[in-house]
Amino acid sequence: MNLNRRQFLACTAVASVAPLSSCSGPTGSASATRRLRLSTSSIHFKDLAIEKACERIARLGFEGIDIWCAYDKCPHLDDVAARLGPVGLQALLAKHKLKLFSFSVYLGGYAKYADLLGAAGGGVAIQGSSKPCPPEELTAKMKSFLDGLQPLVELAEKQDSYLAIENHGNALLDSLDSFKAFTDLNRSPRLGIALAPYHLQAIGASVEEAIRIAGSQLLFFYAWQKQDGISQLPGHGPTDFKPWLAALAKTGYRGFVNPFTHGHVEPDAMTAALAKSRDYLRQQAQPAWKV
Repeated sequence: MNLNRRQFLACTAVASVAPLSSCSGPTGSASATRRLRLSTSSIHFKDLAIEKACERIARLGFEGIDIWCAYDKCPHLDDVAARLGPVGLQALLAKHKLKLFSFSVYLGGYAKYADLLGAAGGGVAIQGSSKPCPPEELTAKMKSFLDGLQPLVELAEKQDSYLAIENHGNALLDSLDSFKAFTDLNRSPRLGIALAPYHLQAIGASVEEAIRIAGSQLLFFYAWQKQDGISQLPGHGPTDFKPWLAALAKTGYRGFVNPFTHGHVEPDAMTAALAKSRDYLRQQAQPAWKV
């Protein structure tokens, strides 16, 4: 890979603080085939204690876990904070050979859980953006939003963690133009995007283009399609995930791919559904990814 001096210095500066991101030269393409790593979200097993949720997720062959806050009455993150603490969480994950990928902190926000995430080894914290704005105000509103995140970015640096903002319908981070504004204005390797294809499909936006725009600022990827019920999961609804996975590989995405769905499903049915998604993603990832 040929890099001029400026590109080399930019790459090494980012790599020194941001192992989840990549720097792969001016084209943005990965220099070698990466190995697909899968995680999933604890909210899929919100009826179970966090210990049982981890057991199920590990038994399914997932390498990582995304632990959810009290959204939709998921007890896991608050229970970890109150009962297990960072040492107990590390022991639980080690028992099941799971890596801590992320905390989803849509309720409570990153600051509430920052110490726990950092003490447990660090990871990605995911939260939303803010209310939408007219197109002509997008740049100014995005700059104001990012400026307002600076205390959380500094906290992420202190805790050796990352903050990822999810795109959502009827929100500031929603359209492809808003992705562009975010990535153009963001100057911190500790801040990036959690990309939710469900919401992009809802507005008819290209998921592959969103991945390209996010580039090295993509910190989390929901393998999630806009369908009803269990059909939101990969391999259940009609969406072909192969182009998305290829786009992730091309940008050099280094995080986990996280199959996801909203909606209550009892644990045994969810286990079977996630097993199908796991197999589907492994199949569709080739040849762009090693599996």
